[in-house]
Amino acid sequence: MNKLKIGDMAPDFTLKNQDDKEISLSSLKGKKVLVSFHPLAWTSVCEIQMRTLENKKRVFDGLNTVALGVSVDSVPSKSAWAKSIGIEKTDLLADFWPHGDVAKKFDMFIEKAGISGRANILIDENGIIESIRVYEIPEVPDIEAVIRSIKKQG
Repeated sequence: MNKLKIGDMAPDFTLKNQDDKEISLSSLKGKKVLVSFHPLAWTSVCEIQMRTLENKKRVFDGLNTVALGVSVDSVPSKSAWAKSIGIEKTDLLADFWPHGDVAKKFDMFIEKAGISGRANILIDENGIIESIRVYEIPEVPDIEAVIRSIKKQG
């Protein structure tokens, strides 16, 4: 399998969010989509990463961008975690079964750990990958850099 790169069509997916509602990448056509992979709910860096998406929701809205948090956790886990950390407007998607399927499609699955890596992948309004930024597991993604990138891409 070829690794995804900038300029490739993003693989479509449908996952359930923390409210058990299906969200499809293809249903968001016409908007930019930030797919924000995080290894696991209930961990400190992932909490910061997802809260940052929630805190920047208005900025993303102004940039015609939808931010999605994706990890291999189950819907019940995502639901409890979202309530626990105050996520109300950002979709936290459960890539639980088939386990890590979407992370695998985006080359973000870490097989030996059974989790996704930490990454922000920006997809344009037509489903084309605009940017891929992979972070070390303990690193908090720089959301301001992502926002600058969105503004620069136009």
